[in-house]
Amino acid sequence: MPTKFNGLLDHGGLEDVNLHTTTWKPVRTARWSIDAVRPEFLSLRPGSPKKQSTRPTAWLDGLRGFAALMVYIHHNQLWSHGGKGNLIYENGFGYEGRHYFAALPFVRLFFSGGHFAVAIFFVISGYVLSVKTLSLIQRGQTQHAADGIGSALFRRWLRLYIPIIAVTFLWMCLRHWTKIWVDMRDMNGTFREDVRTWYQTFKNYSFVFSTNIYEFTEPYHPHTWSIPIEFKGSIIVYTALSAFAKCSQNARLWCEVGLIFYFLYIVDGYFGALFMSGMLLCDLDLLAQDEKLPRFLARLAGFKELIFFHLFIIALYLGGVPSYDPPGIDRVAILAKSPGWIWLSRLKPQAVFDAKWFYLFWAAFLAVASVPRLPWLRYFFETRFCQYLARISFALYLVHGLMIWTLGDRIYAAAGLERPSHKDGIPGWANKFPLSKRGPMGLELAFWVPQIVILPATLYMAEVVTKLIDEPSVKFANWVYRKALSQTQAPKQ
Repeated sequence: MPTKFNGLLDHGGLEDVNLHTTTWKPVRTARWSIDAVRPEFLSLRPGSPKKQSTRPTAWLDGLRGFAALMVYIHHNQLWSHGGKGNLIYENGFGYEGRHYFAALPFVRLFFSGGHFAVAIFFVISGYVLSVKTLSLIQRGQTQHAADGIGSALFRRWLRLYIPIIAVTFLWMCLRHWTKIWVDMRDMNGTFREDVRTWYQTFKNYSFVFSTNIYEFTEPYHPHTWSIPIEFKGSIIVYTALSAFAKCSQNARLWCEVGLIFYFLYIVDGYFGALFMSGMLLCDLDLLAQDEKLPRFLARLAGFKELIFFHLFIIALYLGGVPSYDPPGIDRVAILAKSPGWIWLSRLKPQAVFDAKWFYLFWAAFLAVASVPRLPWLRYFFETRFCQYLARISFALYLVHGLMIWTLGDRIYAAAGLERPSHKDGIPGWANKFPLSKRGPMGLELAFWVPQIVILPATLYMAEVVTKLIDEPSVKFANWVYRKALSQTQAPKQ
């Protein structure tokens, strides 16, 4: 049977749907149409009843949703502040004598926490992709576990890439048909030529062993660089689950730790370490529920809140690792000159090429491990607001860039956050309604007042894409899998 846990930015918990043809019912169709266009975020106003969730992984969903919001803020901050945003937000506080409030440790996560959020996505994926299978393995039901892995693997490509196909193709069509100006690379000639280029680059982008994904992401959607990594990480998790299914408990745990060490310290596979750390955390959580934790961990149970509070603080500090990437300069050299990172820069293993991912691994691993063991923090991620973000998180990840490049860019320019390219591209918008740019960088009225329009519009667009593209892609993948099963194996309708 298909599992209901899907991974990166997925909402999970969707029931299988029957796609057999039925008699058309006008009332039901009208109700569906209204639901598709009705903004759900309006129901999150103060005083609205709180929706309680009884699912044990609700905190994971909420964490994923809040991380998607961090990505939204990060990209809006960088875009609205131009090149200066990269220089300030993605360097450490005090680097080369620059002292900005937005670059302070811990504070910086609210301005440039997108990298930290992506690392958290990968750990969460490793957790949710393995939870159903590991629960079966721990009960000794290895055949059912194998069936679950096969089902998940069959549906994984469809589930991840159908939304990418739909969103990027519609974005390309919009740019061609409306001729809207965006401060990005131009389209490739005629619409017919661009469709051909879109197809040729997408098929390489979606190939699991491809080494060049940027031919597709740069012109069509730069933020989708993480999806092929998500697919590779999924393959790693499914392979590890199959390989360790019949191992003893201790052997399985040691193998999971061994793979994390391999991906992080021996080869440049930081994403594999992130996914495997999620699988390890899931394994330990399931064992803890059955009181089967290894003895040395069980002895620490009485101190877990004290221990994980401090680990969470460490995670927040490491999550703010400077990530500025100027051409021709080694990132470790930047770390070594950044106050607060001089000694930490020496911990980076030789195998990791992009230094920030080593620190982000530990930040994301410790953060996801800490949340369920700190009741006040877990409660926050189970709130209705975070659960709402969780439901639309994949679509929010896909559409927030499109909204920045179209609506957001024009509103920022009108508010006074203009760039040189605006004079040629959208001269009528530049400084149309200038707002104050005083105060600490990132806290200006010129940035936050436009959010009154940009954020609701982005959330609404994410809701529409969730309802019309994301959720149907999950249902379609489930339907295809059921159709592909032999009659003896197909589940009863």
